[in-house]
Amino acid sequence: MVRIWLSLGSNIDRQRHITQALHDLKAQFGELVVSRTYESEAVGFDGNSFYNLVVGIETGLPVEALVQRLRGIEDANGRVRSGDKYTPRTLDIDLLTYGDQVIDSPKLQLPRDEIIHYAFVLLPLSEVAGEEMHPLIGKSYQALWDVFDDADQRIWPVDGQPAGGKEKTPAP
Repeated sequence: MVRIWLSLGSNIDRQRHITQALHDLKAQFGELVVSRTYESEAVGFDGNSFYNLVVGIETGLPVEALVQRLRGIEDANGRVRSGDKYTPRTLDIDLLTYGDQVIDSPKLQLPRDEIIHYAFVLLPLSEVAGEEMHPLIGKSYQALWDVFDDADQRIWPVDGQPAGGKEKTPAP
């Protein structure tokens, strides 16, 4: 069994799709480690804000089979796949890590590059896996969050309660 981390996001009927995704993941993989849910503005396009969170599971599935299973959950939640990466979506499930494996192929990159570029990925990952090390950079996810600096990425907890570490909050 290997610990994997997933990034979940939705900006269409957000609460329903995130809740259903968590239900589906638990039904297929068992116990989940779940970060707080954060809200963030759409990145790369004008659209409704996203709900984002990170989920950890353990699996014995090979990477390719795991990715197919995750796509099935997205599809069951009405995910429409178009050529444009930056569009509204019912559900997006991205495989962030698969243990400490490093994969760089045209179909899959692990650890996923978004970890170090987007607050909506790194903040919730640092919350649930703060002491784990990024396999390429050699720093913990908490250390990466502690030095993360991008004022253009506003992010805040959905429940309005502060989490550990720093957060980017919307201007009043």
